[in-house]
Amino acid sequence: MYAIVEIAGQQFKVEKDKYIYTHRLDQEEGAGVEFDSVLLLDDEGTVDVGGPLVSGAKVKGKVLEHVKGDKVLVFKKKRRKGYKKIQGHRQQFTKVLIEDILK
Repeated sequence: MYAIVEIAGQQFKVEKDKYIYTHRLDQEEGAGVEFDSVLLLDDEGTVDVGGPLVSGAKVKGKVLEHVKGDKVLVFKKKRRKGYKKIQGHRQQFTKVLIEDILK
């Protein structure tokens, strides 16, 4: 059984007892979260497609930790002008354990 869920503006394919990394959520570590924006639900071959959402479907999860992603480097250069600039950042993510998919 799996579901397609919209979390923080992105769509994720989630399954029970799997981990996902989303953009940082406001919940504390160890807190439970519920996602109501279920776009598609597959129950062993029976597919429910929402228009746009599947009514009554929810995904329950648990926030495990807040982590940082890999470093992303942004490099700018103008040739023959001697201009070089390098910047970098690390994106904030939340690791979520999917506990249950409810119909």
